[in-house]
Amino acid sequence: MANSRTGTSNRGFASMDEDKQRAIASKGGRAAHASGNAHQFSPDEARVAGRKGGEAISQDRQHMAAIGREGGHARHAATRQQQQQQEMPGNPDSSQQG
Repeated sequence: MANSRTGTSNRGFASMDEDKQRAIASKGGRAAHASGNAHQFSPDEARVAGRKGGEAISQDRQHMAAIGREGGHARHAATRQQQQQQEMPGNPDSSQQG
């Protein structure tokens, strides 16, 4: 009697369809705001929190190097793809080079 969605059980929040989950979560959010338990960041608070997170993550040099490498690989792959498209026979852009 396994659920095809999760493969484990037909019980619980995770086994519900997405619309039902969304409706329940929405009710919880509205209730939290109504009772005053929810916090909404002001633009200034959000800016400070973002800066604090950025400073914390930038201390991890290995992580930052990995991010830079991924960007370099993506840029190189995009450039290579553009060059291959321009070199294809029958491509109207390939006759305009030179």
